[in-house]
Amino acid sequence: MSHRELYCDVCEGVALFEAPPCVDGHGTDCPELICVDCGAAVVVGAIAFPVTRLTVRHRQPAPRRVA
Repeated sequence: MSHRELYCDVCEGVALFEAPPCVDGHGTDCPELICVDCGAAVVVGAIAFPVTRLTVRHRQPAPRRVA
C-alpha cells in the first residue's frame, strides 16, 4: 500500500492517506485513497481529453441605424 499526506475535509487537517488493495490492477498508482484516521475516501485523478482547434468565425459588423 502506498501512503500520501493530503488534506482531509473530515479531519480538517493534513492526514495520512493510503491506497487500499486495488482490484482494478492499478497497483500503487490506484486513484482511490482512504484517510487512515477517519476512513474518508477520495479519488485522485486527472481527466484527459483530446484538444481540438475550433474554427474561427468572422463576425459580421452590426448594421448601423440611421436616424
